[in-house]
Order: sequence, then structure tokens, then C-alpha cells
Amino acid sequence: MKKIALAIVAALLLFGFLVFLSIRETSEEFRTCEILNIADVEKRDFREYDSVLVAANSLYDADWVKRFMQGEQYRDAWGTPVQVPIIFLDTLLGGLKVIEEGGGMQTHSLEVEDPLGIRYTFRSITKDPTKLIPDIARDLGLENVVVDGISAQHPYASVPVAKLAEYAKIVHTHPKIYFVPKQSQLGEYNEKYGNRLYLFEYESEGAVNWTPFENILEILDTEDVQEWKMEGKPITVDKSALIRARLFDLIIGDWDRHAKQWGWAVEQKSDSLVAHPIPADRDNAFFKLEGVLPTIISNDILLPEMQTFEKDIEYMPGLVRPFDVYFLKGVSLEQFIEESKFLQVALTNTAIMEAFKVWPQAIKALNGKEIIEKLKARRDGIVDYAKNFHRILDERPLEPLVLKGSENLEMNESMAKCFDCLD
Repeated sequence: MKKIALAIVAALLLFGFLVFLSIRETSEEFRTCEILNIADVEKRDFREYDSVLVAANSLYDADWVKRFMQGEQYRDAWGTPVQVPIIFLDTLLGGLKVIEEGGGMQTHSLEVEDPLGIRYTFRSITKDPTKLIPDIARDLGLENVVVDGISAQHPYASVPVAKLAEYAKIVHTHPKIYFVPKQSQLGEYNEKYGNRLYLFEYESEGAVNWTPFENILEILDTEDVQEWKMEGKPITVDKSALIRARLFDLIIGDWDRHAKQWGWAVEQKSDSLVAHPIPADRDNAFFKLEGVLPTIISNDILLPEMQTFEKDIEYMPGLVRPFDVYFLKGVSLEQFIEESKFLQVALTNTAIMEAFKVWPQAIKALNGKEIIEKLKARRDGIVDYAKNFHRILDERPLEPLVLKGSENLEMNESMAKCFDCLD
């Protein structure tokens, strides 16, 4: 018994030592992208170049201890240099003007507008998770674990996801990867936003239509759709499109699909209005959480929605959100099966492989094969996943659909009802 007790103590001490080694380095500041092979970056005139070699972020480089304790994730993809076009706001799309600064809990973003009034967003590829660090993590000196967790996100996931969405006939925001050097057109945002790597895409709300639909009155966010409904406007949701989009989320492993991450293209049809869903913010597609510490923290009880991208979906209840109950409760099982079969036909092996040709070769060589095989497996199982999703949806009670960041209490309380029950 003494030998067993000593072995347990030794194992715990070793575990504690490995934890200490894995978190001993805490990031002091949010790092930007690494600009390679260019001396005197601040003095360089980037108008003399058409592209630049950059790595998204070297912050996630780690020794074997950290990789074991906190996971391999996509560290190599974050640190691999890729060739990226250089753009300037005064020449892109006829000239862009900055409208406002945006961003969520992790992403810095700038909303811009072209001469036609169409709005776009520059979303930083490098994330700043400092707002997400809980006080207890700071008190225990575990900030590094939270910061390091961004390595579970693939820095370039949204680009092949957009291509896959095209095959699936799902509206997307057409993201492109650009390097934005410091420039006078950024105005007061030049220091904060210049010399960084961005995803440039259509904004998921605005007055001017960029979608493939005709007779679009406006592109709204979820809260505005609710307001229109509460005001008595005859607006309904394109539920077939929303079901397809949500099942597509299951295939690509995008677990973070709360209400603020959807836009709605509102189409005038005779005497009614139809809101077509626009999925946005693909930061968590192909999400891969590994390592001892993340595995302990992420589980079905504490974080049931945060699921790693594997060939199989292990815990469907965590992926059915209040958003789904609010918009899709009461939809027939047949509709779910129909959309799942459509996705199986549309996302052929060839389509999936073609989608990843948009990646730089170095990134495709690192992660392409693994992700493609997982996508195929999830596609093959999507009909069964759809049935399971519908069953859980049918069992769930209606809950308040609280919009993150919304101070409209009346609006949040109204979302305790399903969308079609707001009369």
C-alpha cells in the first residue's frame, strides 16, 4: 500500500510540475502578425510591393511540455509564413472609407464602406482574448492557458468554409486574407490597425444588398429582425435555409453559433417579408482542442458546446442552442432529413478537396488531409445527426434568447418565445 501511495504522490507531483512548466510563460501583450524578411517595417513603403510574407502569430509556438499539457492544436498553422496580398483602402474596390470600429470579445475589426454604400469588415486574424480571462485565472496565474486556447482555432478556416458553403448553396460573406499596412486612410485607427493581417469580408448587416437575392430591403442583425416582428411587420424566416446552414455548421465543426453571429437578408415577396440567414464569423470552424489541461476544462458539464472537430460528433445536446429552439422549434423532421440529404449530395469528395485549394500550399500540407477526412466522415453521418438534432430540439423548452451585448431587456424577454409566437 505504501508503494501505491508513493506512486500516486509521485504522479501528482510530476503532473503539477508539468502544469507549472506549461504555464510558466505568460504573454505580456497582444501580439500582431509577424512580418518576415522585411527590415525597418515602420519605414517601409508597402506601395512598392504587391504581397508580403507573414505568419499569423508566433505566440503559440511551444516546447514539448506545453504541447503535451495544453495541446498541439493548430500551433504550426499560426506560425507558418504565408504569402498575402497587400491592400490600401484608397484603391480597393474603388476606395473604402472607415465607418466605425467594431469587434467582439476576441476580434478587432473595422467596418468600411465602398462608393456604392456596400459595407465590409476587416476582422483581425490574430485574436485578443484578454477580455475572456476570468479573475480566478488571473489570480492563479493561468492567463497563459486562456490566451493559448486561441491556438485551437484555425487562423485560415473561414476561407475554405466559404468555398464549401458555395457548394452547399449557403450564403457566405466571401472572406479574403489581406495584409493592411499603416496608411493615412486609416486615420485615427492607423496605429492600432496598421501592419496587420485581416480577413476582409462583407458585413452581415447594412442598407445595400450584396447577396444573391433580389428585392432585398435591408440586411439586418438578429435583434433588428426581432424588432420588425414585434412591430407587426409580416416577416418570416427562411427555415429551410436556416436548417441547411445549421446542419452545415455540424459538418464543419463550428460550435459557436449564437444569435449575434447571424445576419438576415430581408426580401420583399408580395405582401410578406422573408428573412434569409447569413452565417458570419467562422473563427471556430475546424476547432481542435487537445492537451491535458483543455481536456479537463472542456467537458459535457462545464462547456458542453465547446467541442473539438473529430470524425464523429460525441455530444449533440451541447450543439443545440437557444437560437435553434427560438427559430426552428416545430419544424418537421422531414425538413431536417431533406436538407441533410441535400448536403450529402452537394458536398462530394471532389467538392471538399477543391475547397481547400484556396489555402496556401504550406497550410494545406499541414492540416488539409486531416480536416478533409473529418469533413467526409461528418458528411456521411449528417442524416443521423440531423435526426438527433431534431429530436433534441423537439424536447427542449423555450428559453430566453439573450443577445450578447444587448441592453434591451424587453427584447431579450420576448425571445423566451419562439419566433413564430411573437404575435
